[in-house]
Amino acid sequence: MTKKQKIMLVRILIAALLLVGLNFVPAEGWLRFVLYLIPYLVIGYDILLKAFKGIRNGQVFDECFLMAVATIGAIALALYERSGDYTEAIAVMLFYQIGEWFQSYAVGKSRRNISELMDIRPDYANIEKDGKLEKVDPYDVEIGSTIVVQPGEKVPLDGIIVEGTSTLNTSALTGESLPKDAEAGDEIISGCINMTGVLKVRTTKEFGESTVSKILDLVENASSRKSRSEDFISRFARVYTPGVCYAALALAFLPPLVRMLFMGLPADWGTWIYRALTFLVISCPCALVISIPLSFFAGIGGAGNAGVLVKGSNYLETLSRTKTVVFDKTGTLTKGVFEVNAIHHNSMEEEKLLEYAALAESASSHPISRSLQNAYGKAIDRSRVENIQEISGNGVTARVDGVEVAAGNDKLMERLGIPYQNCHLAGTIIHMAIDGAYAGHIVISDIVKPHAREAVQTLKKAGVTKTVMLTGDAAKVADKVAAELGIDMVYSELLPADKVKKVEELLKEKPEKSALAFVGDGINDAPVLGRADIGIAMGAMGSDAAIEAADVVLMDDDPMKIAKAIRISRKCLRIVYQNIVFAIGIKLICLLLGAVGIANMWLAIFADVGVMILAVLNAIRALFIKKL
Repeated sequence: MTKKQKIMLVRILIAALLLVGLNFVPAEGWLRFVLYLIPYLVIGYDILLKAFKGIRNGQVFDECFLMAVATIGAIALALYERSGDYTEAIAVMLFYQIGEWFQSYAVGKSRRNISELMDIRPDYANIEKDGKLEKVDPYDVEIGSTIVVQPGEKVPLDGIIVEGTSTLNTSALTGESLPKDAEAGDEIISGCINMTGVLKVRTTKEFGESTVSKILDLVENASSRKSRSEDFISRFARVYTPGVCYAALALAFLPPLVRMLFMGLPADWGTWIYRALTFLVISCPCALVISIPLSFFAGIGGAGNAGVLVKGSNYLETLSRTKTVVFDKTGTLTKGVFEVNAIHHNSMEEEKLLEYAALAESASSHPISRSLQNAYGKAIDRSRVENIQEISGNGVTARVDGVEVAAGNDKLMERLGIPYQNCHLAGTIIHMAIDGAYAGHIVISDIVKPHAREAVQTLKKAGVTKTVMLTGDAAKVADKVAAELGIDMVYSELLPADKVKKVEELLKEKPEKSALAFVGDGINDAPVLGRADIGIAMGAMGSDAAIEAADVVLMDDDPMKIAKAIRISRKCLRIVYQNIVFAIGIKLICLLLGAVGIANMWLAIFADVGVMILAVLNAIRALFIKKL
């Protein structure tokens, strides 16, 4: 609880105690008025000041103005009628402030959820100089610098671990509570907390481009992008508030004048002014103005805690209408890490054939070459290799231990005039020839992410009617992955421009009022992410361009989070619509009852403060997303 909230709570308690105590004080006339004015000013002085400032600045019609007019009017009416009944006016202000305090507490709770993400901001980076650690501003650390991260410290910049092993707490980034092991050679992203060992990290990005900076920027700007529901409520309040003020004015003066001038009856000013004041209290639009943005704010906060960063409430609203999900393959449904899966038709031992392939490919940094070297699993002795020639689009030839080795695709074999065996498996096939004779082939393929199939099934359970996969891979590979994962449609051998065209075709085909989401991670996915109704990027290993173009970012690259994000958005929108219908419905009923004299000031308090508290309580539910 903040200091401001504590002060308000004290004011509420003092005013409530004074209001109860004054009922036992036998005071009359002006003394009674002065005594009751004390709790009124204790609880309402700030509302009166805000109303006065609003009038002075030309911004008259807001809830402070409505409350000030209604309560001052009720006190004036009690003075005019000499009833001495000031309780209602003070109670209206008291309950209004209770509702405001409750709303402030709820917003604070939502903000604390989001501020947990903000705690990932690192304050410094350790640079080793002359055997001592020196703390420097993360902004001053250049790419390629080596920083030291000690146990308990936040990782300040993205990089690669060059020395040390540790366990990392990534919960602030990914929502995943399970610690992650890290060792030399692993990539590490800023914002993690180093839990155990000392790590030396070679930085790969400046602080302004690091993961932590991207996240903070997304969180800070999320509230600036409003949904259609929020825009509707803002426009509604701008028209509604002046409208009810004029309606209350008409209710106070027109019926008494009609009674007096046309019906020959007493004007009964007191009754109609009281009804008008009750009408004003009921009409206060707090429940809508507060609860709708709070619902979206809570939804974004809850999603953030689950490792799903939504860039604005407008995207949360669009996400809730998602019926078609289009996936990029590599890095999204698959790890984007190639591994040796099989060795076929080999004329020598598998280990020996793999050794020749790894040595021949040792000069290349291509992912395929790295996968061969990883499968070999030993240090590469470059002195054993000579005459390496890379033939673009074909493969490599080299002399390894005095033996002529050729490693590449079927084009290389045809180029060298060597008969080869086709492979029945899907994947990248590396044919091997030793001293001009075919020696077998190595099958390399991308690894499907552990939860990818479950993610596709969960999406269908969440109401997604069509899943599509787009890839630049060969049809054989793409069809195999799509069949394995249960994808409805697959389009393969696509260039980046082809992906955009295909998404545009799918956008035309989708049902009206539904949305199409595209999920990707690479630089070449950025145009498609921008073109889709909702773009979802992989945030941990995704490219900066993809994260920039996306509307939603999954911080741990887990495709299971897509369905969770959709369920969070739908829960949030359900709460928003519930609050809109509930608040407007109760208001209209109570306004009608107030106008005909059935509702008194106590019912007006419920229609205003009671509805606001119930709507705020309902809005807070958007924070709770663990069981979704």
